Order: sequence, then structure tokens, then C-alpha cells
Amino acid sequence: MSTRARIAAENRRLLVRLAVAAVVMFGFGFLLVPFYEKICEVTGINNLLKPDTAANTQIDLTRTVTIQFDANIHDLPWQFRPLQTQISVHPGELATVAYEVSNTRSEPVTGQAVPSYGPQLAGQYFRKLECFCFAKQTLAAGEKRTMPVAFVVDPGLPADVTVITLSYTFFEIAGRRVAGDGAGGRS
Repeated sequence: MSTRARIAAENRRLLVRLAVAAVVMFGFGFLLVPFYEKICEVTGINNLLKPDTAANTQIDLTRTVTIQFDANIHDLPWQFRPLQTQISVHPGELATVAYEVSNTRSEPVTGQAVPSYGPQLAGQYFRKLECFCFAKQTLAAGEKRTMPVAFVVDPGLPADVTVITLSYTFFEIAGRRVAGDGAGGRS
């Protein structure tokens, strides 16, 4: 076999290999689309072809839950109270209530609210979307403020729980008072 014939045979083999590689790559690209769609369907991520038909929250109109509101302060010169003492909601329904707080001291004071739930297991099903408890609150001397709480009671709440008590206790944040406030120079 001449050199020229050998080179032509090698070129044909290379052409066949390249053609097979191109067909395999095209097939892989073609099969990647249904594979990607199946992965998205299973994981629920970025499924543009079949978006979820269920709403973010489904309201359970077959039952109502009474939510009671409580407010407490712990060694804090504030007045703190809920504007409503209770409401009735359907699980899955968005509700908003407000608390009122006022600083009775003649200087700014910072506090932090800590929530608690009764019964305790209700905390797992109480979803706060907006709450003053998410951040420290600084009130100027004599300032009065209305603070909202937006929440949803998860429809997965056990059916035997018909009353939930949401209680907030405000604590003073140490080191947030001005020295010389009559408390022995505590700052």
C-alpha cells in the first residue's frame, strides 16, 4: 500500500470517527431536553412548561382557629399592648394585627420582642411574614408606635388545635440606655 493510499485510509477513519462523534453529540443534545424537563419536574425547580397550579397558600374554609394576642414587658419602661385581643382565621388565610408600644422614659430605649406560643407545638405552624420581633426596636423619649404582625396559620395545623395564643415579651437590650438615667450609671 502506498503512502498516499495509507493517508487516504487514515483520513477516512478519522472522518468516520468525527461523524460518529458529531452524531453522538447531537443525540446527547437532543436527549438533554427531556432529561432536563424530568429533573425540573421531580425537583420542582424552574418548571416553565407545567407551572404549579396550586396556590402558595390554600385556605381551609372548613375550620377556624382563634388567635389570642398577649403583650408583656420585662424590666422595660414601656407600655405594650395588642390592639386586638383575639381574631378568628381560617388556616392558610393571611391575617394582620397590630401592637401598640410607647416609651414612658424621658430618653431613648431599645428593646427586642421575643414571641412564644400556646400550645407550644403551634409555633411550628405559625408563619410570620412581617413582625416587629424580627429586629430591635428603639423608641425615642415618649414615642408611641403601632407595629404590625402579618401571619398565616399553616393548614397542616393539627385539627384538635382550635386556639393559639401568641404572646410577645419585650426585653430591654443591654447597653442601649444613656448613662445618667438614674439607674446607677448602667449603660
